[in-house]
Amino acid sequence: MSKKCELTGKIPMKGHNVSHANNKTNRRFLPNLKKTKFTSELLKRSLTLTVSNAGMRCVDKKGTFDEFLKTVRNKNISPRLKKLKKSILIKSPFVKKIPKVSPSKSA
Repeated sequence: MSKKCELTGKIPMKGHNVSHANNKTNRRFLPNLKKTKFTSELLKRSLTLTVSNAGMRCVDKKGTFDEFLKTVRNKNISPRLKKLKKSILIKSPFVKKIPKVSPSKSA
């Protein structure tokens, strides 16, 4: 099983255990991963993902799993979620577009 968060892309980091005598031995800092079930309201299906606690907080902040997937960058998520994101963007009823504002000339 991969030690990678499917939502945020967090992976293990390398570092050192440092003893009192300042001896350094290699170690790994693993992300805090949990298997969690998410439900997509637009697609009317649920899926189980391996997610870090930071990923859970990101989804909670956005409100729903669908809203999170609409706003997240493609480079961070897993290939399975990229396909899901594409289908959610197609099915979403309203995609808010930011109007382009041209600089006004002030005298």
